[in-house]
Amino acid sequence: MLMKRLLPLAGVSTLALMTAAFAQDAASPIVLDTITLVADGEENIESTGGAVVTPEDIEILQPQNVSELFARESAVSVSGGAGPSKRIHVFGIEQSKLAVTVDGVPQGPTSWHHTGSNVIDPAFIKSVEVEAGAAAADAGFAAGAGAVRYETVGAKDLLEDGKAYGGRASLSYGDNGQGVSGSLAGYGVYGNFDWFVMLHGQNGDNYDAGNGREMPGSEPAAKGALVKLGYEMDGGRIELAYDKSEDDADRVIKMNMDLNRDGTVFPLKVENETLSLTYTSTAPTDSWDPMAKLYIGSTNYWRPNYIVGDLIDPAGMKSWPNGDMVLDRDTFGGVLQNTFTIAQGSVTTGIDFSDNDYSIDNYGDHSIAPTRIRNLSTRQVGVFAQGRFEFANGFDLSTGMRYDHQRFEDWNNERFTSSGASANATLSYRFNDMIEVFAGASHTWMGYDIGEYGLLHARNAAFATDPDFEAATAKNYKVGINASGDSWKAGLTFFDTRLDGLGEYDVGPGRTNTLTNAEEGRSKGFTLNASREWENTRVGFSYTKADVTTDGDFAVPGGGTFMPIGDMASVYIDHVMPQYDLKLGATLEWADELSDEAMEAAFFSAHDSYSVVNAYAEWSPEQLQGGALRLGVDNLFDETYYERTSYVIRAVPGRDIQPAYAPGRTVSISFTKSF
Repeated sequence: MLMKRLLPLAGVSTLALMTAAFAQDAASPIVLDTITLVADGEENIESTGGAVVTPEDIEILQPQNVSELFARESAVSVSGGAGPSKRIHVFGIEQSKLAVTVDGVPQGPTSWHHTGSNVIDPAFIKSVEVEAGAAAADAGFAAGAGAVRYETVGAKDLLEDGKAYGGRASLSYGDNGQGVSGSLAGYGVYGNFDWFVMLHGQNGDNYDAGNGREMPGSEPAAKGALVKLGYEMDGGRIELAYDKSEDDADRVIKMNMDLNRDGTVFPLKVENETLSLTYTSTAPTDSWDPMAKLYIGSTNYWRPNYIVGDLIDPAGMKSWPNGDMVLDRDTFGGVLQNTFTIAQGSVTTGIDFSDNDYSIDNYGDHSIAPTRIRNLSTRQVGVFAQGRFEFANGFDLSTGMRYDHQRFEDWNNERFTSSGASANATLSYRFNDMIEVFAGASHTWMGYDIGEYGLLHARNAAFATDPDFEAATAKNYKVGINASGDSWKAGLTFFDTRLDGLGEYDVGPGRTNTLTNAEEGRSKGFTLNASREWENTRVGFSYTKADVTTDGDFAVPGGGTFMPIGDMASVYIDHVMPQYDLKLGATLEWADELSDEAMEAAFFSAHDSYSVVNAYAEWSPEQLQGGALRLGVDNLFDETYYERTSYVIRAVPGRDIQPAYAPGRTVSISFTKSF
């Protein structure tokens, strides 16, 4: 059955790649339209149901956290609570089931569903692309539900024309616990060298929700550093980059909820650190446009002094013990690729690899003792080819294949090895300058999915990997239509994403007490986007409806890989008043009520509908000489709500789970100056 599904995609990919290669010498140059569906960049991502946060968007939003970063993207929902808890879900599927990268460096799986897999500091972000569904072969390994690409700022992004060096400083203050946030960047060019250094820090207090309740452990405490050193030689550029982000504060034990309405907090530190070396060509030719990258990195979660206790499940039985916990992931990897340019477009081929070592330290607080530390590892290597072709007859095609081999060694030194192929194809047809239609499909071999490895902290000494544990797979389908004019564009995409065989830590009465394969999870629905620009005004709208299921049933909001999000929308407007050196804008975030019999049966409360308005005004007169003064008001009408990837459990024996409500009305003022 697998081969029957894979062969049609592989046939399209192979035929297209071979046909384009043979046609390179024979074909004469073709003059193409400037915007096509499968071209690199914003058109490709948004036109097929994804989301793009541009540098202009980030300049407007001035996000303090990941929730604010994606405030205008209905396809992306974010967990609530303190900064480290903010995982993103795309169409209701958690981020670690997509290929998430920062400057091309893979970010790895989520360690624990109460904490994000890494700390993304928006102060360093230049742009974000969220490729939903059928991701390209060069997006990376295990791009089951798509890809998320974060790009950070650098010297050439901020350096003003004609200057050899410069700097940028930003300082802000907000009420309702937001506190003080500041960043300082210095950058410049000297001969063939360029350099960039940026520091950022934030310090505040717990915020109050719209109902006036103080949310314990919610104080902002992010800080980080980003350093980039570049050197250009004849035909190439080498860049050494280092980034470190961390959050170190007193937090509640499960940051994405208000467990038992208990305000007790404990010291917690979450850290992400990466060092990468990248070579790119500065004088590419049709046959030689290489990129090579090596990276090392680590993510760490330290909670070394939590009081031991036991949680009770709804049946009144002891479910699992809590206690101290330390989670570490060390990674080493790289990619080597080359892009060939031909008359019809381009073909990118390459090889990538990654080694990941995991350590789970439970401090011997429960029945797993004396096995205090559990270690596991994964090793992956893959080859890939992705073609992006534009034809004069109105057809465009993006198609590719990759083949990966992986080894998984668990905490009992049991080894699992397997290999698999992936294929993707997206075909579009442009009827005229305004209308195009497209269809896409992919099969992805995801390898051995280790899931939330932090759960090993609470598994007893008998817990093992199922001997029949298999590699996970994904299938994606999408079809849609796009329309555009001189100052407007709109698109409608229907999507269907299925993930099968993900890792599941199967425990409890009647369970296998093993790491085993979960049943199929699925998200299907549609997303609609539209925008219009005038001389000084732009408006935009996006709407997403996603039905999320697991094993064919409604996915209850348990905080894991699949979360029901229902209907969500975002509307925004930005307006420039040049005569007053003023920019004004606002964003409306909306989510519909969501309920189901399955939620009620599992003791979950229905999700209430909410509408949240965020507004800003920015003044940048000539007298400030490159400075800008900004006033922001988030949650203008003081709405009491929680973000859709949180949940409420109705009163059951031993448990009272309330959501981590979002901040109530928050007023902030900031000043940014370039010099």
